[in-house]
Amino acid sequence: MNPRRIVLSLVAGLASTLLLGACGYSDSTGSDSAATVAPAASTPATTASAPAAATPAAGATATAFTVTAGTVDGVGTVVTDTNGMTLYRYDKDEPNPSKWTCSGACVKTWIPVIVPESVQTSGVARSLLGTVHRDGQPQLTLAGWPLYRYVGDTAAGEANGQGKDGEWYAVAPSGQKAATTG
Repeated sequence: MNPRRIVLSLVAGLASTLLLGACGYSDSTGSDSAATVAPAASTPATTASAPAAATPAAGATATAFTVTAGTVDGVGTVVTDTNGMTLYRYDKDEPNPSKWTCSGACVKTWIPVIVPESVQTSGVARSLLGTVHRDGQPQLTLAGWPLYRYVGDTAAGEANGQGKDGEWYAVAPSGQKAATTG
């Protein structure tokens, strides 16, 4: 091979390496490896495996996630997310240490609440918030219970998942099940 071709090959290889390096590294969950997540208190990772909800694309600015206490007709005081959507807990999960059991088809109906780095609160004790790792992503917990959204709630202020299958309940600011009211 002549010296000119060797130099051109080296330059092309170096340029490719630099371009690929500038794109960043992404692990198998699709989350940016440089991202740090710790909304409140970190909790132990679980060994179960399930698909996680989508996270912002690499380079996207993470906005603060807000956990708020609000009132839902027929359910009472519940915890809602940034968009006013009711958050739920699952009786089969375990609060101490936090462990999620909803996986596979379950997460198509009950969407894990994956949070960005910053979590704000209103009417919910910050000390009760934490995360459990779900395939390398932080799922929000309240009093140790992993939190979810229900696909049947299509607007803020709904709690259509309350009491579903006798195992799913809107979560109160204390982490307890929200009590259904008459």
